[in-house]
Amino acid sequence: MLHTLPEIARSAHAEKLLSWYDRHHRELPWRVSPAAAKTGKRADPYHIWLSEVMLQQTTVQAVKPYFAKFLKLWPTVTDLAAAPVDDVMAAWAGLGYYARARNLKKCAEAVATEHGGVFPDTEDGLRALPGIGDYTSAAVAAIAFDRQSAVMDGNVERVVSRLYAIDAPLPGSKPTIKARVVELTPAARPGDFAQAMMDLGATICTPKRPACALCPFRNDCLAFAAHDPECFPVKAAKKDKPVRLGAAFIAVTPAGEILLRRRIDSGLLGGMTEVPTTAWTSRLDGGLTVDHAPLPADWEACGTVTHVFTHFELRLSVFRAKVEKAVTDGWWEPVANLGTQALPTVMKKAITQAIPLAFATSPN
Repeated sequence: MLHTLPEIARSAHAEKLLSWYDRHHRELPWRVSPAAAKTGKRADPYHIWLSEVMLQQTTVQAVKPYFAKFLKLWPTVTDLAAAPVDDVMAAWAGLGYYARARNLKKCAEAVATEHGGVFPDTEDGLRALPGIGDYTSAAVAAIAFDRQSAVMDGNVERVVSRLYAIDAPLPGSKPTIKARVVELTPAARPGDFAQAMMDLGATICTPKRPACALCPFRNDCLAFAAHDPECFPVKAAKKDKPVRLGAAFIAVTPAGEILLRRRIDSGLLGGMTEVPTTAWTSRLDGGLTVDHAPLPADWEACGTVTHVFTHFELRLSVFRAKVEKAVTDGWWEPVANLGTQALPTVMKKAITQAIPLAFATSPN
């Protein structure tokens, strides 16, 4: 049974963490610092939403340039709503998990058309928007609208599981951890509290070699007291990822144009640009030979590239051929322009395997 902490203990934990955050918070482009907040500055809901969507399963350092790019291209949510979807996908290329980009566009359109360009200010209202789940709705509600919403990401899971030495393995322990986060989240400064928990997990309470001596919870942490913080959170044994096989075909004309095509909107890498490949999926292998090439040519084997997705590993045999421009499924794009295309990382790997300098001078 989960016992509720006395209110005085919850308040003390929040005060310790917020005091630490006031001195040691990370400076992030989408964040309003504690000092700025004291002057009355508020976080922009568009900035918070955009950053939180980008940060899902992606590091802060990887997100920063994409966040800056999106704000330069589309300074407001209504600008993003009006943008061509292909432009959004191209700007997102390389950030991964492309369903996020498709949902980003749908959500922006919903905010613009159904809410007059203004984000709802409650968890329930935010959760009703396309692509926004429990985590993002809580984060935007707390950080942008000062709602007492319990925000839980991987960093928060780690901090709380160690603080209370929750020894049930993930993901089954998530409800227990979430209940503790609900208890701890204060009515005052809930957004700063949420960001403080994330910062603590990212900089101090790290997965390996946590800096416990610097942690504001060190005198309260049950895992620290037992000398085994790295044992938490407990995780269920991982299953080996299946390996899928396929082939990718890099067809280049004498004028330096490469054959590209657009994937269907649904499924893995939906709506993104690709070179012709065989019909691999997360469950099935595709063809591995030139028998599956998009057009007849003297195809040359260029080696294999490997890309790890969330649920499987893909190994693509790469083939290259010099061809005459022909009418086919797709379009011919100058190699010099590849940087403007919505090519996911796995396709960039395949192209680079066949044309090593393909992206050396491509515009970003």
